[in-house]
Amino acid sequence: MLTPRAFWFLRHGETDWNARGLSQGNVDIPLNEVGMAQARTAAGMLRTRGLHSIVASPLSRAHDTALVVAAMTGLAVALQDDLREVRFGAQEGQPMADWFDDWLAGRMTPEGAESFADLRARAVQAANRALTHPAPVLVVAHGALFRALRAEMGLPVDVRLANGVPLFCEPGPPGAPWTLTPASAPASGAPAFDSPAFDAPAFDAPV
Repeated sequence: MLTPRAFWFLRHGETDWNARGLSQGNVDIPLNEVGMAQARTAAGMLRTRGLHSIVASPLSRAHDTALVVAAMTGLAVALQDDLREVRFGAQEGQPMADWFDDWLAGRMTPEGAESFADLRARAVQAANRALTHPAPVLVVAHGALFRALRAEMGLPVDVRLANGVPLFCEPGPPGAPWTLTPASAPASGAPAFDSPAFDAPAFDAPV
């Protein structure tokens, strides 16, 4: 069970493999120029949010994104290995395709990959560990890992999380889904991230 405590989540900035629509998984692909700019923009959005902790995946695309935020907020970055992206096995470096929908639904797992169920269990454990740091916590990690957290939050998993967009994740009442609000949204009346404008097919989401 995901600890019912509000936190910030930031998917890493763009990489060349994101731009080419390739599955990254555990391959350590660095940020490109667009990704670095996205990290700087995200840092500006988060600078006045009162963050007390930044916890990140050790993969460089997430770690470097977190370091940009850390430089602007004056915080240190704690690395947590279980926040790394899913292993996609034989699909790493390959174009995203319809297999991704089947993987999300638990109908198949690529050779040498983590199942979505295994990723979900790991993601929940990782998020709960991150949330033991002083709040508010910013978690900087990956797209597929966040889909697994969405499942635990009672939200659809076939929704793409854009690179470099900070989300404020708030638990609902017991039994109700969480609410996700992008940092760029107005402070009051902000649209939830699950509004139709933010939806995209699962196969359109390189991770």
